Amino acid sequence: MNSGKVKNSPDVVLNNGRQHRPRKRFGQNFLHDRGIIERIIQSIKPQVGEHLLEIGPGQGALTEYLAAANVKLDCVELDRDLARFLDNLYGSTPGFTIYQEDILKFDLDKLEADKHSLRVIGNLPYNISTPVLFYLLKNHALIQDMTFMLQLEVVQRLAAQVGEKNYGRLGLMLQYFCTVEHLFDVPASAFSPQPKVSSAVVRLTPHEKLPLPARSVENLQIVIRTAFSQRRKTLKNSLKSIISEQTLKELPLDISLRPENLSLADYVLISDTFPLTPKAL
Repeated sequence: MNSGKVKNSPDVVLNNGRQHRPRKRFGQNFLHDRGIIERIIQSIKPQVGEHLLEIGPGQGALTEYLAAANVKLDCVELDRDLARFLDNLYGSTPGFTIYQEDILKFDLDKLEADKHSLRVIGNLPYNISTPVLFYLLKNHALIQDMTFMLQLEVVQRLAAQVGEKNYGRLGLMLQYFCTVEHLFDVPASAFSPQPKVSSAVVRLTPHEKLPLPARSVENLQIVIRTAFSQRRKTLKNSLKSIISEQTLKELPLDISLRPENLSLADYVLISDTFPLTPKAL
C-alpha cells in the first residue's frame, strides 16, 4: 500500500530545492500520522477506474495512495509550489492531473465527470471548509460521495439532530442534500503544525433522489437562515420578517418552539407555503 513516495513532513524539499513551510494564509496543516492516513484510505476504498477529485492535496499524504489505486485522479491545489511538487511526483502516473487553482473558483465541468460519479476527498483548510461544502452542494448531481477531514466542531454541526446544541443551518442544508456519517475523530497531533482544535473525518453521500424535496431550495435556504439568525427566539418571532404569524398558525406546527426544535421536514413545509423572491445562497 505504501509506494514510498509520500512527502508529508513540513521540511519537504520542493522542486526548486527549497524547503516548504506551512503557509498560514492557506490554512495549511499537513497530515503526517500514517495510521490516520491509512484509516482514511480504508474509509474511501478507491476502486480501479473510479473518478476521484482531491481538494488541497498539500504534500501528498493521501495522494500517494490515491495515485497508486489505478483511478482517474484530479487534484486541485492552490499553493503553486506544492502543485509543482506533486506534478513532479505523480505527473507521469496514468489518470493523474493537477490544477493549480482555488477550488472556490474551479469549474467542475472541466473534469467531464459523469452524473453521480465523482468521489471527492480532502483535508480542507478550516477557514474555507463551509464555503467549499456549499460550493460542492451546488454541483451535487455530479458527486457520488465526499470524504473530508474537517474541524471536529464542523462535523458535529453537519451530523447534529433536532434538539442538539450543534443543530443549525449548516447541518440542515447538508442533510437536505446528503446522508452524513461522522466516521472518526482525529487528534491535533496527527498534523504538522498542530492545529489548536481537534478534527474529524466525515462522509457525505448525496441523495440520488431527495427524500424531502422542497418546491424551492432557495426559499428553504432563506427560511432556515432567517430562523437561525435569531435561534433563541420562538419560531413565530424569528420568522416574522418573512412570514406572518397567521400563516404559520395554519401549519401543523408548534410555532412557540425554537428553531433547533424543528425538523428538516418542518422547514420544508414552511418554505413550501408561501412565495419568496429566490436569492443566491
